[in-house]
Amino acid sequence: MAGIVGVTKMVGANGIMPTAGCANAQFARDSIDLPEIRPILFKVRSMFLGDSAQIEPRDSPCRTLEKLNLNPHTMTNISNIAVKTVTGADQKLSDYAGKVLLMVNVASYCGYTKQYSGLEALNQKYAAQGLKVMAFPCDDFGAQEPDSNDKIATFCETKYGVSFELFDKLKALGSDKHPLYAELTKTAPAGDVKWNFEKFLINKQGEVVARYPSSATPESLSSAIEAELAK
Repeated sequence: MAGIVGVTKMVGANGIMPTAGCANAQFARDSIDLPEIRPILFKVRSMFLGDSAQIEPRDSPCRTLEKLNLNPHTMTNISNIAVKTVTGADQKLSDYAGKVLLMVNVASYCGYTKQYSGLEALNQKYAAQGLKVMAFPCDDFGAQEPDSNDKIATFCETKYGVSFELFDKLKALGSDKHPLYAELTKTAPAGDVKWNFEKFLINKQGEVVARYPSSATPESLSSAIEAELAK
């Protein structure tokens, strides 16, 4: 029992170390002594990697946790995914490396459609600094985006003066969910998109750093966008 309590102290109640890597080695040493923790970590490792998994005696607690891949800072990365533009051309998201991305599932007949104006304002304000606003039409929520790509593009330009990038209509729900949304929705709070105009902020390395509900206005994202642009 003492060993289990020690692991809880070192790893945390949720099973994740309070800090990444071995920077917290002193914390680990103070929490529990290595001979006591090793058998418990062996059992945990075996659960993930099978009975053949072994922990070498010389491994520190921090090193053992790294081998188990218990890094709380691992982020979803969308760089390896490809999408299609509104005109049907293939587009690799890796081409946007070094840019901060704001991805939004959009619809033309939604109560949130007016957020196009705020998204365009963000585009005008931050595009020169490296922000890419990216709109993905989707008809999954209330069938509020039934139009063709051409009609969507015309609507966005004439009604809201949109100059940021529009992409091919895609599925955000169901068995045919687009790979992009399969990855995006791993971001906390993990789970399917709930409605039109949910927003995902992606850093310059292609990692999803924040997720915002439909009700979050584009203007409210300014501070987070500026923080990522400054990195």
